[in-house]
Amino acid sequence: MVSASNHLVIMAGGIGSRFWPMSTSERPKQFIDVLGVGKTLLQLTYERFEGICLPENVWVVTNARYAGIVHEQLPQVPVGNILSEPCRRNTAPCIAYVSWKIKTINPKANVVVTPSDHVVTNGSEFRRIITSCLDFSSETDAIVTLGMKPTRPETGYGYIQADLSASSARNREIYRVDSFREKPDAQTAEKYIRNKSYFWNAGIFIWRVSTIVNAFRVYMPSLSKIFENLVPYYGLPEEQELINQKYPECESISVDYAIMEKAAEIFVCPSDFGWSDLGTWGSLLAQTPKDLYGNSKIGSNISLFDTHNCIIHTTEERKVVVQGLDGYIIAEKDGTLLICRLSEEQKIAQFSE
Repeated sequence: MVSASNHLVIMAGGIGSRFWPMSTSERPKQFIDVLGVGKTLLQLTYERFEGICLPENVWVVTNARYAGIVHEQLPQVPVGNILSEPCRRNTAPCIAYVSWKIKTINPKANVVVTPSDHVVTNGSEFRRIITSCLDFSSETDAIVTLGMKPTRPETGYGYIQADLSASSARNREIYRVDSFREKPDAQTAEKYIRNKSYFWNAGIFIWRVSTIVNAFRVYMPSLSKIFENLVPYYGLPEEQELINQKYPECESISVDYAIMEKAAEIFVCPSDFGWSDLGTWGSLLAQTPKDLYGNSKIGSNISLFDTHNCIIHTTEERKVVVQGLDGYIIAEKDGTLLICRLSEEQKIAQFSE
């Protein structure tokens, strides 16, 4: 039985264009079929929460330029639940805005906040973990975040250090957070991997709406005042105009800096459900099935000869033949072809605008 108090917030305002030529600033990666499965990352994120949250309790916060794309891809979500940011201000203002909106509808709401562009390969374990954390947050004033069990000394993720000496009395899978750590250098990442108390920070949060609103009041009073003052206008025609006026006044700050690193009742649930934030072509290669030679093929008719450790994403081409490459990206979209060494992919960012 789905609880009517459960709400889902999907943050979909990023301009991630690392998967050029598939993704651009006009259509970032959350709105494209990165995996070649016929569904975008946004649609997969929505489907991941089926059975946890009712469609009318799903909220998507995105940049104003992408609101139409969100509605097109998620017609199940009420139009009024697609919130448009007039400008980019990081995750704290985004979460504050939607939290006050939800609070005006249901002050007892229990909320999950998730990015829109991640991949999860074990959906049943994901839903089990989320449900368990929602049960925990509904009974406490805790802020819960998910910590991914690391599989490699990754320097591209932030880390969470957990106090594993004792779990919560209410839930034996949940522990207090000792500290949050910034993206480490390679040597520090190796140290984290050897210490079993460190986890990747996935940016997925669970809390009661009253808990996060109170946290904003305590730790970000200037930000909370902006959205508190708009309470009489939520749901009215004037709302968007006032948001357009006030949102640029918000400090651009992540919820990690604004709340997570300051609040007292912070907990982490160590998790392992095949997670990736798909930040690079290399991470996509790592997350997709590969042949005996380490190649990942995303497309209907791809033939490889003497080719190793490549990712080929050519869903629009009738026939693709690759010979003699090792460690390359081959990607095509709308008549644009990319052939690039995986080790050099950061150099293609200049073409993504």
